[in-house]
Amino acid sequence: MREWGIDMWLNVAASAMAAIVCAGFVVVYHVRAAWWRSATGRHLMAVGVTLTLLFGYTVAINVWPQGCPAAVLRCVRTAVVVAIAGLMVQRTRMVLRAQHERRDREAV
Repeated sequence: MREWGIDMWLNVAASAMAAIVCAGFVVVYHVRAAWWRSATGRHLMAVGVTLTLLFGYTVAINVWPQGCPAAVLRCVRTAVVVAIAGLMVQRTRMVLRAQHERRDREAV
């Protein structure tokens, strides 16, 4: 880590800060809301968790850039990226469903 330039330190620091903030949201939302009772709540929690993992990955891969830990981290990152893509599909469906329901109410 001593050979890191300012760009690496800034990337790791920003990623660590983002991971902490996202993890904070996950904890607060879990404690304060019954998020598991609605599709929107489950979606918000899933996004918070996956973003925490993605930012955490960025920190971890810079600490362990080679070897077995790096290979495991890259597999985890792939799973997180696929999860984010799935969540964006879910979010798109939620938006379309909400717009459709609004049009149905306006038509009455």
